[in-house]
Amino acid sequence: MLRALGLLGALLVMLAVGAGFWGWDAYSRPGPLSSPATVVIPRGGTEAIAAALREKGVIGDPRIFAAAAWITRDQGPLRAGEFAFDAAVPMEEVLRILREGRMVQHRLTIPEGLTARQIAAILERADTLAGEVPAIQEGALLPETYTFTRGDTRASIVRRATAAMDQALAEAWASRAPDLPLATPREALILASIVEEETGVASERPLVAGVFVNRLRRGMMLQSDPTVAYGVSQGVPLDRALTRADLDSSHPYNTYRIRGLPPGPISSPGRDALRAVTRPEATDYLYFVADGSGGHAFARTLDDHNRNVARWREMGRPTPPPPRRAAP
Repeated sequence: MLRALGLLGALLVMLAVGAGFWGWDAYSRPGPLSSPATVVIPRGGTEAIAAALREKGVIGDPRIFAAAAWITRDQGPLRAGEFAFDAAVPMEEVLRILREGRMVQHRLTIPEGLTARQIAAILERADTLAGEVPAIQEGALLPETYTFTRGDTRASIVRRATAAMDQALAEAWASRAPDLPLATPREALILASIVEEETGVASERPLVAGVFVNRLRRGMMLQSDPTVAYGVSQGVPLDRALTRADLDSSHPYNTYRIRGLPPGPISSPGRDALRAVTRPEATDYLYFVADGSGGHAFARTLDDHNRNVARWREMGRPTPPPPRRAAP
């Protein structure tokens, strides 16, 4: 009898040891996932988490996963969210990823020079964000790439981009050149939005800014076509060339009719445009026109400017707007 009990005890020990080795093997060996996968882990108990992982093929047996999670519970709770898993990821690594909260990072890019309406449309299309798009003030958001996790709100991106613009504008204003014809950071923001729209050539921004600064100092009208287009279209990209009627239209953004800056930004300028208007290139240029290569030809006098316009026309380009004449 005692011998039988001894044999039974030894058998139980062997079974326990075998189960332990089998359990450890299931815990540490490569998992069944055939290719990398992203899984949205719901809030709830271990059973719901295991079911989501099993459905995507990350784990094989939800019961073993639940047992492993319970045995290792002192290592921390399992988190909800969106997680990425490599192919054949072991269960041990799955639990580590869920506990460390290594969620998938999404990116949303706001390019330079977009209007508030265009930025709102980008936010609306980002289906990994939640919530409504709040009201966006023109020029208030800094163009940049923002990272976020699934379920973050659109309002949170707007808050971050607004704070980033506030900081970038403050830094540019703090390092501004002396004697600028700009009284406040907001005026710098307005001019930067115009410079951003006038040229897509990064190296030209300080020079374009220098031209506008010269015109402001002399009391000349800026005569910037993008401001006219903004006023005509009310922030929606204009899908046609400006007409004489547009240039003669009466609205506060028509810098062919008003002196100084328009009442607000016409887009969201980037950091380079902010730096360009607060530290513009020293120049005596007062005019510029497209040169056919993506950049501009600059001129000191109206006669030189008219010659640049004539060269533009000789290349068979569409007739540019009227010359930027000095206003008395």
